[in-house]
Amino acid sequence: MTPQEIRNERLANRLVKNLERRHFEAYYCKTANDIIEKIKSIMPEGSSVTWGGTMTVRDLGIPQILKKCNYQVIDRDEATTPEEKNAAYLKAFDVDYYLSSVNAISEDGVIVNIDGNGNRVAAITWGPRHVIFVVGLNKVAQDVGAALQRARSTASPINAARFDIKTPCQVDGVCHNCNSPESICNYIHFIRNSHPVGRHIVILTDLNLGY
Repeated sequence: MTPQEIRNERLANRLVKNLERRHFEAYYCKTANDIIEKIKSIMPEGSSVTWGGTMTVRDLGIPQILKKCNYQVIDRDEATTPEEKNAAYLKAFDVDYYLSSVNAISEDGVIVNIDGNGNRVAAITWGPRHVIFVVGLNKVAQDVGAALQRARSTASPINAARFDIKTPCQVDGVCHNCNSPESICNYIHFIRNSHPVGRHIVILTDLNLGY
């Protein structure tokens, strides 16, 4: 293994233990195929499934794969009107599995997410019977403070650029702690324990995924 692969494996193994201590299920998958097979092994055929606004899940091609399998898929990207999209948001609260990633995770297993509308962090908190996070080790930060800083200073400006919204961080790539009406940092969410036990499932990977 390369020095980076050695470090990643050691970090992932430590994170798995810390997440399990916080009542998550946690796994380490090195390849995209391993991630997809792990997700399919977790979700029984016939399960209902959807996902939040996650580039990680989309970059892995998971929506297309799930649609070819025996799952009840709710894809908000197929909505053609605001009403249809809102209906998809609401249906997300009653699915068996909700797929997401994270904006950051601390080395001791605290997950940090930031939302503009709040639908993702709401579903992560309550509703879907299970939440599966796919998390690249590029999102690991030393502690909770560093995880929050990563979410605000790295993930949020990139997402602002992705959505082409008019916020100060869109202009110069730096968080201004703004109160812009178009801010995507309206809801800041921490998960320090999975509740009920095992509801949240984390799949860690070497792959550099998402923002």
